[in-house]
Amino acid sequence: MSERIYLFDTTLRDGAQTQGVDFSVADKVAIAQALDRIGMDYVEGGWPGANPTDDAFFGDPPELQTAKLVAFGMTRRPGRSAENDPGLAPLLNSKATAMCLVGKSWDFHVDVALEIPHEENVAMIADSIRLAGQRKPEAMYDAEHFFDGWKANKAFTLSCVKAAYEAGARWIVLCDTNGGTLPHEVEAIVREVTEHIPGDRLGIHAHNDTENAVANSLAAICAGVRQVQGTINGLGERCGNANICSLIPSLMLKMGFETGISHDGLKELTHLSRLLDERLERPSNRHQAYVGAAAFSHKGGLHVSAVAKDPRTYEHIPPETVGNRRHIVVSDQAGRSNVVARLEESGIEMEEAALRRLLEDVKDREFQGYAYDGAEASFELLAHHAKGDVPDYFDISRFRVMDERRHNAVGKLITESEATVQVEVQGRQVMRVAMGNGPVNALDTALREAVCEIYPDLTDMQLVDYKVRILPPPKGSTGTDAVTRVTIESEDEMGHRWSTVGVSANIIDASVIALYDAYAYKLMRDGVR
Repeated sequence: MSERIYLFDTTLRDGAQTQGVDFSVADKVAIAQALDRIGMDYVEGGWPGANPTDDAFFGDPPELQTAKLVAFGMTRRPGRSAENDPGLAPLLNSKATAMCLVGKSWDFHVDVALEIPHEENVAMIADSIRLAGQRKPEAMYDAEHFFDGWKANKAFTLSCVKAAYEAGARWIVLCDTNGGTLPHEVEAIVREVTEHIPGDRLGIHAHNDTENAVANSLAAICAGVRQVQGTINGLGERCGNANICSLIPSLMLKMGFETGISHDGLKELTHLSRLLDERLERPSNRHQAYVGAAAFSHKGGLHVSAVAKDPRTYEHIPPETVGNRRHIVVSDQAGRSNVVARLEESGIEMEEAALRRLLEDVKDREFQGYAYDGAEASFELLAHHAKGDVPDYFDISRFRVMDERRHNAVGKLITESEATVQVEVQGRQVMRVAMGNGPVNALDTALREAVCEIYPDLTDMQLVDYKVRILPPPKGSTGTDAVTRVTIESEDEMGHRWSTVGVSANIIDASVIALYDAYAYKLMRDGVR
């Protein structure tokens, strides 16, 4: 039987220290429940007593079926007993199942920051862990700046972690707090530590300042530690923490370790990654290992041909094992094999004559500036047009957009956009006018109002991302003659997402082309005739 690795997620605390990230209580609850569903062993909820959000979260924590809820805090202060320390009280009185206490393990910090004798720091660790173990089922010690301390004064740092171990800590977590240690150092140091503390009582907490957080975590596991800490998508202060979305599949699929996550739970990993980004309202990293949208994308024609014969040639794992999927990119760099593979992936059957038309159309459009590697929905529409089996749902006869910058009734300077559209739908002309937060939003609102009476399916979709790229101008033209490419990402109430593209010398016209494709794709996918 394979050895067990325990997974400890710190997204709700370490992740909250990321610049631009501010979790609400609802965010914390949703993320904790998602981590619990996949089988995480520990979920660190935050620091009771540190801020109102964490107080509210621990005041009414979610019911977790698998994971243990952990409260984070500091060891007792100098000159106080653990029983009478006001910083420890909120943790001891919380509804958390376990406590994780951070303490100094680098003599430099003890001398300069705390200005106390080394023996007092060791006593603070032992007293706090002992009391936490008496009040909670599990107590853990986070050895802050452990690796820096080990390099500076091995004897003192070892005395700190041994004090926690002897006081009954379930886990002693070795922290690379500033992310400056390299994998070969981590492995050598951890092996030496295991001569004093068993590996099944040790954890690793790595930061990513040298882009080695995952590598350092795996190196520590190879050296004997059996608990690993990390955050979803590597969220965290400065350069982030070890990415739990990379650690989990590497441990299970590459190294053969057992975790609390089943293979069915592993298939939820991509969903977990994107759930976090959705809660934070930020775009996902398409190129993230294992769970990124481009993690199993193939663009070069030779690669696609090889993958068609045996995916193992360019895919280190089957994408579905982590809930991801293979993606065949269509571009002017791709040959016939890419287009055929992409059609097969979409379930589109095409005769040879239509396939030739599609290949020529793709090449011609990409010469104009279109890019289908990030606009799968527009490509599928193009394929169906080549087959002649997609209807013209409506025709945009004309449109006009006006922007007005003015002072409103209270004297505030505002800019308003107004769009007028005329659409031919089912043989009749429909005109609508709408205001919006910018010209594209106004156009989207007006178009939707014009056609939703006939096509109510469009009421449950929304635009979630809008990207503009200015392409190089034609040879001999000035920069202001440049072509504009607009890519729009849409989503419906079922969570389906699709991307469309439009190209024109006019940014509004390019936006309308992408908008039309977004509507048409939604209607085609829903089977509307």
